[in-house]
Amino acid sequence: MARRCFITGKGVQVGHNVSHANNKTKRRFLPNLQTTSLLSDLLGSAVRLRLSTRGIRTIEHNGGIDAYLLGTPDGKLTLEARRLKRRIAAAAARKGQSPAA
Repeated sequence: MARRCFITGKGVQVGHNVSHANNKTKRRFLPNLQTTSLLSDLLGSAVRLRLSTRGIRTIEHNGGIDAYLLGTPDGKLTLEARRLKRRIAAAAARKGQSPAA
């Protein structure tokens, strides 16, 4: 499984450990990823996602996974997020709600 946030796209960064003698050795900065279950009202079930803590805060700020995905342009979403957005929009259409709600 890739170390990449489902929502924000944050991934591993590289840099150096720098010693007192200014020796530089490679190191990796890993994102703070958490596996979380978010309740989708339109799908009627929980969706398990691997998100950064910043991604979790963004989703909660926007009113949940449904509202965040439907209110975000496709160009700003990862491929997996666009697939989930299509599933949510289809579920909204089946329930007779407008997908932008």
